[in-house]
Amino acid sequence: MAKTTLVRKSSSTSAASSMLPWLGLALIILIVDQFVKVLVVGYFRLGDTSYVTSFFNLVRVHNSGAAFSFLAGASGWQRWFFTAIGVAAAGFIIWMLRSHAGQKLFSFALACILGGALGNVIDRSMHGYVVDFLDFHYLGWHFPAFNVADAAITIGAICLILDELLRVRKSR
Repeated sequence: MAKTTLVRKSSSTSAASSMLPWLGLALIILIVDQFVKVLVVGYFRLGDTSYVTSFFNLVRVHNSGAAFSFLAGASGWQRWFFTAIGVAAAGFIIWMLRSHAGQKLFSFALACILGGALGNVIDRSMHGYVVDFLDFHYLGWHFPAFNVADAAITIGAICLILDELLRVRKSR
């Protein structure tokens, strides 16, 4: 009589493999963000602007603060403060992805935020500031310049809100 044994994957192996697509998405966001920033730094000097449309410019701006230049005028400590927050957030997001990799919208949101956060952490570590280059404007109104990482973080935040709204609606 032949004995059959079942080989089960350990839960840590299956958790790691189920989060791989999300880590891959975060890596793609990170690579695109850094690639475009290299182009901007290579082709633009600080303050240069290239007009693309009547409502959109490419610019080179340095942001030593956080969103909307929050704390940009501080004495320099904010560089390491925001870097530490980005690294801590990345660790927390990876931990959350291990636990929730099967929740597609939630994990998509976390992956977007992870890729964006790491993109901005790299900038802060290498330059002391974040390179921003996307400048939208309309009839004299300018939205603060931002980058691919910021866009990914924003998309991730919107998806987190949407995921929660859908979860609440489903539980009713």
